[in-house]
Amino acid sequence: MTEQLERWTVATVHPDMWVDPDDDPREGQGGPVEGELDTLRDFLAGYRTTLLMKCDGLDAEQLARRSVPPSTMSLLGLLRHLAEVERDWRNWIGDADPLPRLYGEKDADFHGAVADQAVVDAAYADLAREQAATDAALARHPDLGERLARDGITVREMLVHSVEEYARHCGHADLLRECVDGRVGQ
Repeated sequence: MTEQLERWTVATVHPDMWVDPDDDPREGQGGPVEGELDTLRDFLAGYRTTLLMKCDGLDAEQLARRSVPPSTMSLLGLLRHLAEVERDWRNWIGDADPLPRLYGEKDADFHGAVADQAVVDAAYADLAREQAATDAALARHPDLGERLARDGITVREMLVHSVEEYARHCGHADLLRECVDGRVGQ
């Protein structure tokens, strides 16, 4: 029989929120949002922050804890996976030779997500570095309709796909976090 965790949140205003609206770091990150490009960047920044919030306050063992066998998914695996995805996106939009994978063969991002603080620290550093590099690459292309690289993906498609990828995995992170310590919220 599995342990029944008590569901909890730090929010006091709305019991289904992660934090109270006044304490939410996603609110007002970059000032007013104007236009499609700013909207897409704002949503991407919000989901990136949400992922980090879902991992906040957990130790290496909790971050590496797998969800439901046979799944290899864990919060640490998601951090590593999204670092890998950020790098791969730059391969889509660049004309240079593809960058090598960060963690090796397919699914190594999840398989290598082990309860070791050095692995956790590296995952956070990798994610921050890869996000910054993707942002810098996309900043050189402010026209959402511009087609990039060999495949001709538009900047708009790239940003929408990025938002979709993070949103999907933030949903996973909600469930993973609740399984780890019972914390719930948006």
